[in-house]
Amino acid sequence: MKVNRGIRMWVGSAAVLALVAVGVIVVGNDYRYEQTAVRIPTANGELDGVLTTPPGVGARGVVIMVHGDAAVDATQGGLYSPWFEGAADAGFATLSWNKPGVGGSTGDWLAQTMDDRADEVSEVVDWALAQPGLPTDRIVLWGASQAGWVLPKVVAQREDIDAVVAVGTAINWLSQGRYNLLAELDHDRATDSERSHALAESDEIRGILERRAGYEDYLAVTTEESPMTRARWMFVAQNFDADATLDLRDAAEANIPVLLMAGERDRNVDMRETEIVYERVFGENLTVEHFDAVHSLARPVVDDNEFIGASVGIFWPRALLAAGVVDAYATFLRGVD
Repeated sequence: MKVNRGIRMWVGSAAVLALVAVGVIVVGNDYRYEQTAVRIPTANGELDGVLTTPPGVGARGVVIMVHGDAAVDATQGGLYSPWFEGAADAGFATLSWNKPGVGGSTGDWLAQTMDDRADEVSEVVDWALAQPGLPTDRIVLWGASQAGWVLPKVVAQREDIDAVVAVGTAINWLSQGRYNLLAELDHDRATDSERSHALAESDEIRGILERRAGYEDYLAVTTEESPMTRARWMFVAQNFDADATLDLRDAAEANIPVLLMAGERDRNVDMRETEIVYERVFGENLTVEHFDAVHSLARPVVDDNEFIGASVGIFWPRALLAAGVVDAYATFLRGVD
């Protein structure tokens, strides 16, 4: 049977392009660290996690990853890989785990308070200290977003934390929520009527939370197409009054270096407010790094354009984070004594 020459050429070209694409994916996802699975027992069950280490050499310390909001797994779906690599380049191992109820971890992260989260982190640190061969001479806490209410609690409770890396962390839960609402309304170019409605609804929901009213009261008020589930509402109801100010003051007594990493286009958290509070509390122990980035410290283009974001995530995930983020992180870790 004859095969059209044009079709043969197209098939051949497609095969070559596919091979090139696979090669790019492999190279783009070939990170400079080794990764092993771990299982961490806690008072509330077991946590599935990963331990990454510099390849072929001993590490000089370990970074403990403290997640932000949502059902986050140990690698954030692979998005933590640049952070793991930056730590490995600086001579640090990294320990991260699935939140309770995520993957093979037992429990339910939506049932946790910020105190519960801090206790969990502390248990993980204790577990790490008990593991022979795990490099715990230097222990650094890395935390993103919601971890801002967790990190200072852990530091204040322990004497073996040597440094903190805070990524897009907030100070007050309610003020952060209002900032996010206003920023999203601005970003979406909401009309005056839309803004008035959104702010009024937000105030009503805040009143329901402060009165400790029930989930049904929330459902009667919200106009969201996808309202919070009952479990999510309960999570918010037991955490909405979180404020990091006092815990930060207690943590400052540890006299350890703190790196605050801020995205200039963060629509989730008022990073200027966070920076002012951190500067007042930590003084000369604080280093602040600013980036042309969104809340996650990703490049704005990969956050705003779904196609570009997906393409970069598949082919070259190192490029997801804004320029200078990983270098600043690794530089800070190298200076931890």
